[in-house]
Amino acid sequence: MKNTDLTQLNASSKNTMMETLGIEYTQVGEDFICGKMPVDNRTHQPMGIMHGGASAALIETLGSIGSHLLIDSETEFSSGLDLNINHIRAVRSGFVHGKATVVHKGKTTHVWQVDITNEENKLVSTGRLTVFVGKK
Repeated sequence: MKNTDLTQLNASSKNTMMETLGIEYTQVGEDFICGKMPVDNRTHQPMGIMHGGASAALIETLGSIGSHLLIDSETEFSSGLDLNINHIRAVRSGFVHGKATVVHKGKTTHVWQVDITNEENKLVSTGRLTVFVGKK
């Protein structure tokens, strides 16, 4: 996973929800992937703060692409099974940063812990994503 080309990875978001929301992958390590997302009109709810669904999209995006990078995509596929999120604090503007760390890498499931922080590195949301891994 750590030798992933971020330019190519970000290019794969063209014409997707990730591009619409402005999600960008920023770092890949051996057991983690990081990304950022703007908090603006694309990700606001009517009260002017980041929508919980935008947090969910960032968490699902990071964990899902993390699983995709861990599997042999020629013979396997991955798909999100379960997403659980706790929202801790509101964000009105700037960027949020997510870090997804794999906590279980099994043959048929992966579990990711994803924390989203604001620009002051304070926790905004935390989530757990379970991903199914199957044979094509």
